[in-house]
Amino acid sequence: MTIRTQPPEQETRSQAGGQWQGAASAAGEALRQLRAKFPPRSIPEAWPATCASTEQIVERLDRPPLRSANKHTHYSRRTGALRLLAWLETMPGTTWQQRWLASGAQESGAEWTNEPLSWWQGRDGRCNRDLLGAGLVAVLCADVFRPDLEWLSRIVQSQHWRNAVAAHRDPRGYADLQAAIGQETSSSSRVAIALGQIATLVLAKGGGVKDIVVGDCLELREVEARTRVKKSAGRSHFYSMLRDLGIFPADAPPTMQYLQIYSGQLTVEQLVDRYSLQCKPVRDLIVDYLHERQSILDYTSLRQASRTLSMHYWKTLESIQPGIESIRLSPEIADAWKERLRTKVTRQRQPDGSIAEISSPRTNVVSLLTSVRAFYLDIAQWAAEDPARWGPWAVPCPITLAEISAKKGKAHRKARMDQRTRERLPALPALVQAAHQQLQQARLRLDAFNSAMPGESFTVLDQTFIKQKSSGAHGPSTTAYAFDTAGRRHNLGSAERRAFWAWATVEFLRHTGCRIEEMLETSHHSITQYTLPDTGELIPLLHIAPSKTDEERLLVIDVELADVLAAIVTRVRDSTGQIPLVASWDPHERVWNPPMPLLFQWRNGGHLRGVSDSAIRLSLKLLLEQTGLTDTSGQPLRYTPHDFRRLFTTEAILNGMPPHITQLILGHKDINTTMGYHAVYPQEVINGHRAFIARRRALRPSEEYRTPTDQEWEEFLGHFQRRKLALGECGRAYGTSCQHEHACVRCPLLRVNPHEKLRLVEIRDNTVARIAEANERGWLGDLEQLGLTLTAANGKLAQLEERVRKAAVVPLDMPTFRDVAGRTATLPARRRS
Repeated sequence: MTIRTQPPEQETRSQAGGQWQGAASAAGEALRQLRAKFPPRSIPEAWPATCASTEQIVERLDRPPLRSANKHTHYSRRTGALRLLAWLETMPGTTWQQRWLASGAQESGAEWTNEPLSWWQGRDGRCNRDLLGAGLVAVLCADVFRPDLEWLSRIVQSQHWRNAVAAHRDPRGYADLQAAIGQETSSSSRVAIALGQIATLVLAKGGGVKDIVVGDCLELREVEARTRVKKSAGRSHFYSMLRDLGIFPADAPPTMQYLQIYSGQLTVEQLVDRYSLQCKPVRDLIVDYLHERQSILDYTSLRQASRTLSMHYWKTLESIQPGIESIRLSPEIADAWKERLRTKVTRQRQPDGSIAEISSPRTNVVSLLTSVRAFYLDIAQWAAEDPARWGPWAVPCPITLAEISAKKGKAHRKARMDQRTRERLPALPALVQAAHQQLQQARLRLDAFNSAMPGESFTVLDQTFIKQKSSGAHGPSTTAYAFDTAGRRHNLGSAERRAFWAWATVEFLRHTGCRIEEMLETSHHSITQYTLPDTGELIPLLHIAPSKTDEERLLVIDVELADVLAAIVTRVRDSTGQIPLVASWDPHERVWNPPMPLLFQWRNGGHLRGVSDSAIRLSLKLLLEQTGLTDTSGQPLRYTPHDFRRLFTTEAILNGMPPHITQLILGHKDINTTMGYHAVYPQEVINGHRAFIARRRALRPSEEYRTPTDQEWEEFLGHFQRRKLALGECGRAYGTSCQHEHACVRCPLLRVNPHEKLRLVEIRDNTVARIAEANERGWLGDLEQLGLTLTAANGKLAQLEERVRKAAVVPLDMPTFRDVAGRTATLPARRRS
């Protein structure tokens, strides 16, 4: 691993600039698609209020609901409206809308009052900025003219404006809106911002609150994203408030808070264009190739294939050889690309603020090479079927079959995952205890906070806090700010919320072995039951919806998991006792799932939404930071949600669950995948071997395991002494007789000593002489037996020579070569290191 540090002032995003620009354009495309589906309301050229005379407008201002209950306020608004209308009458146009646009006040922004003030100087009548501002509120509430959203988004900021629109423009619509808010009040900053945005839409588009359409909201957010310098996390809450009124269609976006992130599925062209490839012919080739494969790929695989071919393959080649235009790679370019691919560079911010570029080996290099090799081979095959289209691109593949061998990579990955499991399984009880303790402490702090009065100090768990004065009403809240003795502000409500979901995540995953996407998609409908046909006993079951492998399965709910599910259900229920319906986002297919009573849901950003994958990972990270657990190298221990799946598998098999049952619980299609999740412990091997020995002993006679007598022990030791022979040693087992009646030369158990080779040669020569004598005298019986002895002796000599040959060291001479003059030379000897 290599680390290269850059100072903070040299931090750059050039390496991923193309990708980020592509992501931004993708989000913009998603917004344009929504704008086309949900267009905003257009402003008509004329409507009754903008065509009215000054006298008619003033008459309306003197009547409810436009007349203010406060006499001073009514006088200021009426007088200011007269001053403003008198100035606008000097502008060209037949309606007040035309005169407002012709005045140029919108282009002046916040300084719009300069022109009317200049015009009123020297004329009869008092006029100032406050009076014009009050008059503007009055005429806008009367719908005399409608400024654009960009101008109003800068003007309508104060509570004075929001209250005026609510009281004088659409009282009934705002009353229904306030009822839909529920426990939240207009005093909270998030609701205040939302009411201001709704007032902006009412003034800019006309009508009331319930006349607002989805396109109006999209247009306002686009304007705010373009004009507002200071961003705010609560500027999407107004959409959720309007959606809760039921005024939007069913297919409207569930939320706008993450519109730029949740941009939906992209086309193949958009997926490729994220990386800004320079060579257009190759870019078009990759697009055509992905179009051909799109019908057999899901969206996640399609997106990964586009990333591999566009960024890891061609974008990297363009950085190695700028201007490259052919996929026929020279050996030098191919080797340089493969070397670049084997290393990845990540950028991390250091404690001093600098950016460190960390180079480390890429673990999925074989997968990337396999995808690129498939790209070349597919084109070669298609070229035979459609030469006109694919033939010009059919070139030799620069990746050999040996380079994509995954055997070694799988073994390394298995070793890494097993090591992770062995480190984390012993620490799991400590993690479970820490999660429970953190939740209890967070609840104690929040209860103490709710019991204190605003501005009052309270002490809990040896810590003293001061409750923020503007905390709002008493009772549980996700926003509970308090200051410690050092002046740091803590959100005790958010801390309790994250502690609860960290505890729920740990418990849910360790008891079910589910994937994180399966956990987040678990709904109230997933809890079901099964009645045993024999006894009638009810078995609680947890239904796991199909996810990665499209395997639908049922899990038995034990007592501990039942307690966790009960705690989650109790937390997410609303005031009516029902679990709210929430639309969740599928990050793999990049689509919105239909609203469901999800168990993992919370109120974030002012509206209910499913708990996200990133929120779960952050909660686990914060939990582990408090535990202080470390791995074997002393580094802080990190758990991913998928680690709990491996821990569940290992623990289940260690406790005696058959692997094929574990496979069904996990939803694996192949039992080898399940066994890959199982980490084998050395203790498991030892215990298994000892159990095998015990079973084998149980099958043998018990008298073989009694304590031997002294005579039997002496007989056992004497056996090894009697194994020594003239030619070597006998290898027969204890307690067995000699089957060859001591004809050792013929016995295969005789191991000849190399030092006794001459003796064996003498035996062979003597046997040859005896065979000759038997031939002369006609001893046919001896002739047959002596032939067998001679064959055995020759075999023993051959075995002995082979053993001696293998044990011998053969010196290798130094190679010679001839120089230019034809003289023989010898390479210099190299010293052993």
